[in-house]
This record gives sequence, C-alpha cells and structure tokens, in this order.
Amino acid sequence: MSALGRSTGFAWMGGVYVFLYLPIITLIVFSFNASPMVTHWGGFSLRWYEALMQDTEIIDGFKLSLKIAFATACSSVVLGTLAAITLHRFKRFPGRTLFAGMVNSPLVMPEVIIGLSLLLMLVSAQKLFGFPDRGFATIWLGHTLLGMSYATVVVLSRLQEMSPALEEAAQDLGALPAQVFFLITLPLISQALASAWLLTFTLSLDDVVISAFLNGPGSTTMPITIFSRARLGLNPSVNTVATLTVVVVSIGVLLASIWMSRFEKRRAQEMAAAYRKVD
Repeated sequence: MSALGRSTGFAWMGGVYVFLYLPIITLIVFSFNASPMVTHWGGFSLRWYEALMQDTEIIDGFKLSLKIAFATACSSVVLGTLAAITLHRFKRFPGRTLFAGMVNSPLVMPEVIIGLSLLLMLVSAQKLFGFPDRGFATIWLGHTLLGMSYATVVVLSRLQEMSPALEEAAQDLGALPAQVFFLITLPLISQALASAWLLTFTLSLDDVVISAFLNGPGSTTMPITIFSRARLGLNPSVNTVATLTVVVVSIGVLLASIWMSRFEKRRAQEMAAAYRKVD
C-alpha cells in the first residue's frame, strides 16, 4: 500500500473515531461544568455530582437498571447458548426454519413493535391470571427476548468456528454428553459467553423503548428518567449520570478483556504443554 493510501486510511479512521467518541468526551467534560447551562463552560466544579447524590429518582432508576441488566444478561446468555447449540448440533428437525426465524426476528424487528406486542400479551395475561404486574419482571422479560437473539448470534458464531474433533475425542474416551459439554465445550466458548453477557448487559442498561412500554409505577429505569428530563430541557445532572454509566461500562469491558486475554494465554500454554507431552 502506498504512503498516500495509508495516510488516507489513517485519516478516515481518525475521523470515524472523532465522530464516535468526541460527543462522549464532551459530555464527560461538561459533567464537571459549574454553569447550569450545558453549552456554556463556567469553570470546573463537582456541584452536579454532589447534587446527584441527593437525587433519589436517578439513583433508584440506576439501581433498578443495573438489576434488570444483570438479570437480563444472565438469562439471555443461558437461553441464547441453548438456542445456539440446538441450531448448531441439529441441522434437521421439524420446525427448525421456524425456530431459527423466531430466534433471529427480534434483531430486525423494530423495538416499538416488540414492546407493544409484549404489552398487549402481558395485559391479557394479567386479566386472565392476575399476574404479572408491570414492573421489574415484565421489563426483564422484554429485555431477555431481545438479548437472547444477540447472545444466540455471538455463541453460534463461536460454535461454528470450533473444531468438533475435541468433542468427538472426549466421547471416544468415554466421556458422557454432560461431561463433554462442561469440560470441553463450555471452556471453549467461554469467551463468546463473556462477550454475549457484556453485550446484552449494555443493551438492557440503555434500553428505552421496550422499558417505556413495560414499566409500571415505581419501576422507572434510568434511561426513561433521563429521557423524560431531556424532553423538559437539558440539565447538567444528566451529564453526570451518563459519565458514571460510561465509567461503569468501561471498567466492566476492561476487566473482561483482561480476563479473556489471560484465559486465552493460559489455554495456549496448556495446549502447548499437552502437545509436548504427546511428542
């Protein structure tokens, strides 16, 4: 590649990164703004962080969002892994095409349609059975429906790259199917599971549309609170919430990256040691 081509590529990538991350950096900087005007810099101050500590609505919404996101990530990874294994292992079974379409449909379906259809279903179920009430459980169900599809795609892509020879070798040595899954398959797809967990956690944490349809009294998540306040006018306290969210997510991604890197390095060392023993 010529020097001009490399320079053009670096300039293009630099422009993309500036476009993506400059608004986030600006938001973080203005969270320390002393002025109540979000577009005017009035000096460095922590007043909005102090005000946030007294804002019970934001704090309660943030706690609820974290609980829902954690529950959604766990359930999405479990259901997504089961769906991915089913699609990968069983190439032909009655209804496979329908099953694959139902798993992937939330990826392309507008969230407004998903939220509205779930709301109608849950309202009908509440009239018939008396439960569930709109709140934590209904939001969790809606987020799981969406997150499961993303988790399935991530795990399925890892399963398709994995060589079946390792599982077949374990079966030839007398391992039971459960032993093959927990001792061979699960460690090999652990990085995909971690990626799917982080992805679904983030999707649930910042979801607005589905949460707006499925929330109830006393179950307002942080994104809904921020959205309702933004409609009434921008407030610097919103910047502090967004900054703390960015920090929490960034720390989680960093820790997960470090863990996956060490896990991959340790696995490579173990495989190298096993090959040396065989030789």
